[in-house]
Amino acid sequence: MSRLGTLGARLYRGEVGYDFVGKRKIWYGISILITITAIVGLAVRGLNMGIEFSGGAVFTTPKTSVSEVQARHTAEEASGHTAVVQKLGDGTLRVQVSELSTDQSRKTQDALAKKLGISTNKVNTDIVGPSWGEQIASKAWWGLGIFMILVVVYLAIAFEWRMALAALVALIHDLTITVGIYALVGFEVTPGTVIGLLTILGYSLYDTVVVFDGLKESSKDITKQTRFTYSEIANRSLNGTLVRSINTTVVALLPVAGLLFIGGGFLGAGMLNDISLALFVGLAAGAYSSIFIATPLVADLKERDPQMKALTKRVRARRAADAAKAEAGTGSAEGGDEEPQDVAGLVGQRQDSAGRGRGGRGRPSGKRR
Repeated sequence: MSRLGTLGARLYRGEVGYDFVGKRKIWYGISILITITAIVGLAVRGLNMGIEFSGGAVFTTPKTSVSEVQARHTAEEASGHTAVVQKLGDGTLRVQVSELSTDQSRKTQDALAKKLGISTNKVNTDIVGPSWGEQIASKAWWGLGIFMILVVVYLAIAFEWRMALAALVALIHDLTITVGIYALVGFEVTPGTVIGLLTILGYSLYDTVVVFDGLKESSKDITKQTRFTYSEIANRSLNGTLVRSINTTVVALLPVAGLLFIGGGFLGAGMLNDISLALFVGLAAGAYSSIFIATPLVADLKERDPQMKALTKRVRARRAADAAKAEAGTGSAEGGDEEPQDVAGLVGQRQDSAGRGRGGRGRPSGKRR
């Protein structure tokens, strides 16, 4: 077995682990800082809306030696509006001008054809009206809103309202960061961007639901034992799925990185830029939020419950009693069947071999202590 596989097995068994939940204030601070940066970028620079949303015209030329700067100058002079020009991998030019009327579009098409030294009909023109763009934007917002509502309802039924709320916060976190980076980079927002955003929402939920499912199973009858608090069990569940989350994220990011840096960068494919940036940023943000935001937030909310508060007091009281007996030289009341005191930190090999035999590798057995 590889080292990563061995580490994954030890994490799953609870033999090692990192205290993600205990250090949640650090992750909250990092997330708030990143989110504020994204919001500032969105407020200052705004989104570069494509013609599908703002209306305008797209001109596609045959393969040409005319530079992007020359084509941009020609289009702006003919239309009176700012033009965005992109040279594609096959040597053709894609010229986009927003808010053009039909007469302005024809004038711009003629000017580009004249500059390239070709007939007008060889410059392909696609005109999009602003009303159609408004319909697309409206449907996108409706789709996003319905998706969010369905997610919250499902998670509240399948798990509980605290997990539904934590998942919703993680989704908003991922969306805000992705949209903010879009604004900072200046990439054009197209229907491909919307597709990418909806895709990353599903991926972010996948990781979060996997952790929540393990946490739900591990926390059954949690109040009938005095060995672990809810936060400690949440942390163990998170560590148990950590390697799988990392593996799935890396595997998903590799092809998306190929689309973004090779397809979009070297080949100059416009649509690939739109969808791949949303996917790349969203996948990374989704993996981060499922580990550092969703589960710690559930633990925070759950620890406010009176039953969990009482459980925490009982766990601390038992550990204090066990520590006092150990110092007195009498040992544990259970004959050594106890957890190390530093359960929430980066722990090493467990020392409760007897506990493994009865409790299932050190997991809570559900027996009343």
